[in-house]
Amino acid sequence: MLQEFTSTDVDFVDRGEQGGETHAEAAPIVRLVTLIITEAVRMRASDIHIEPLITKLRVRYRIDGVCVEREPPPKRLQGSITTRIKLMAGMQIEEKRLPQDGRIRMRIDGGDLDFRVSTLPAYHGESIVMRILRRESINIGLEGLGFLRDDFEVFEKLIARPNGIFLVTGPTGSGKTTTLYAALNKLNTPDRKIITAEDPVEYHIAGINQVQVNEAIELTFQRILRAMLRQAPNIILVGEIRDIETAEMAIQAALTGHLVFSTLHTNDAPSAITRLIDMGVKPFLVASSIQAVMAQRLIRVLCPECKKEDTDVDFVTLRAMGANEEQLRKATFFRPAGCPKCHNVGYRGRFGIFEIMVMNQELRELAFKHRPLSEMRQAARALGMRSLLEDGLMKVMNGVTTLDEVLARAAKEDATV
Repeated sequence: MLQEFTSTDVDFVDRGEQGGETHAEAAPIVRLVTLIITEAVRMRASDIHIEPLITKLRVRYRIDGVCVEREPPPKRLQGSITTRIKLMAGMQIEEKRLPQDGRIRMRIDGGDLDFRVSTLPAYHGESIVMRILRRESINIGLEGLGFLRDDFEVFEKLIARPNGIFLVTGPTGSGKTTTLYAALNKLNTPDRKIITAEDPVEYHIAGINQVQVNEAIELTFQRILRAMLRQAPNIILVGEIRDIETAEMAIQAALTGHLVFSTLHTNDAPSAITRLIDMGVKPFLVASSIQAVMAQRLIRVLCPECKKEDTDVDFVTLRAMGANEEQLRKATFFRPAGCPKCHNVGYRGRFGIFEIMVMNQELRELAFKHRPLSEMRQAARALGMRSLLEDGLMKVMNGVTTLDEVLARAAKEDATV
């Protein structure tokens, strides 16, 4: 990263700072910040982390969900780099005591990119995170999300329903937004009106009415939802159900003939039902409005250029995960190797593993009676729900990822391993 940023450039900035000025607009600092951003984009990073430590300014890129540390700039350039990024993001450069949010638009390698920028005052200076928003990530299409054939068919049928709530659950960074945007893109036709309430609006989609939450002026999810229903939409997206008010309004919208998409932070699909009830939503409303819940995670995909056959496979764990002898005999397992195409990591890109729970009469009765989570999960499994771990197992045996990768992302959600 700093190979193109010479010692002469550093000296130039040093002289400026010694003179009492912060040369954030000086050509070398402009070039350095541009180099950091450009390198991150070319390495397929999703985030750039610039973190002030006691002896250095650490720069890390999050690539396929994993932070990779890069060559750090000199610590003495910390102030100039921070100021330059804040200027680009439209932030107040003199405000260093409070967190700030901003946005940058840049043209890199012929493409327009947006960056969502966040600053946080830390002990040794302001920590900066730049989220890289790529247009192609929402144009991936349903086929590119990583569904197995049977789950893909179920998902297509679910999003084609005329009303009800479809929830996507998972932790931050599990691809929920990408999945929902892919669904909206599929449904975005001239005969349907789609309105979204998001915090924030990360991607702009032509033909969809997108509204951004603004707590400062009391433009909350609840207030937007109330106004939405007077706009006669067919499909509604609520970025996240955070409280009982938002949950009840989303349910009301579903019960009055709208198809509602939203997200919830739970570990698995059955937990979403109990979470809503624990939040204070009446069980009969949950039972009657929820059409399906899908939990998901993102796992890294083996680099197709360098992956190698794995002869040291943990068959004991695979059997414990549910693989039978015939499946193990037919499967070919691979391990990461590393090449220039994947920056010697062995993985390149990510896709989803999924757990889809489609509500039926039996599950609705369990929800209505507020039965324990274990009982609801057992009933969903008996009705054919494939767990996150089992979905990951299928993808390991298809040769597209590794057992270690699936266990790292999904094992905590399944007590069988």
